[in-house]
Amino acid sequence: MAIKDILLPLVGEPTAAAIAAIDKCLAVAGDIGAAVTALAVEREMLVRPKVEIPAGPDDPAMIDAVQSVSDAHGLLKAFDVAATRFGVSNEQRLDRLAAADIAANFALSARLKDLSIVPVRPDDDQAEKIVEQLLFESGRPVLMCPVEFADELAVAFEAAVIAWDHSAQAARAVADALPMLRTAASVRIITATDKATPAELASGAALVRHLAEHEIRAGFETIEVGGSSVGKLFEAYVKSHGIDLLVMGGYRHSRLNETVWGGATKTVIGRPPCWVMMSH
Repeated sequence: MAIKDILLPLVGEPTAAAIAAIDKCLAVAGDIGAAVTALAVEREMLVRPKVEIPAGPDDPAMIDAVQSVSDAHGLLKAFDVAATRFGVSNEQRLDRLAAADIAANFALSARLKDLSIVPVRPDDDQAEKIVEQLLFESGRPVLMCPVEFADELAVAFEAAVIAWDHSAQAARAVADALPMLRTAASVRIITATDKATPAELASGAALVRHLAEHEIRAGFETIEVGGSSVGKLFEAYVKSHGIDLLVMGGYRHSRLNETVWGGATKTVIGRPPCWVMMSH
């Protein structure tokens, strides 16, 4: 399935890094010929009145007690400039929501999109919540754009790697990423394991054959964990092999399990090492 309709969730401040990330997201959309809907959200903050008086929901005092703590207009301006530069068909929306409602609102809007592209700031709780909600509640894949590396990210995904563990989540991620994998010059499949079992080797070989049916040539290898965090292992592999796109399933284990014990998904969402295509 071709990717034709993308959601770009925007929240926060139009910093230089955020603007660079928006620019790169639009460049990717332009490269694959997709339309983009930018959904910018201003976070509301309730301010306690100095004098408490009974008031209805339409009372001016109550309305004035709600303040915005983000510059969504600045983000949309940057989006408009980038969409014009890359000739991307686009739509823009602006919502004003309480912080607790933002992630759910994005997930609801993403259900009828082919893909959500999410700018992710490093170790940012709100970005993590947005990605998680999109994974679990939208039914659609997520492409993460690491804001800290936005300037150096590739627009065309020449080198891709699939993190493969034969899980349902990884299988869905592979299916969702097929349009991008078809255009890659190099596709690698990696399984993180200390001692590869016959089943793991057979699964990797089967994925190579499956991709070949889609005219995608791929190589398979296992990489040793050696007591390392699997998420950090992926990061090191991305850097050492010049990877543009990492494809992986998200939350094979429960969110609670990964929150308490850590896990590859939490590590990668917390600080994506490159473009990351993730599905659940």
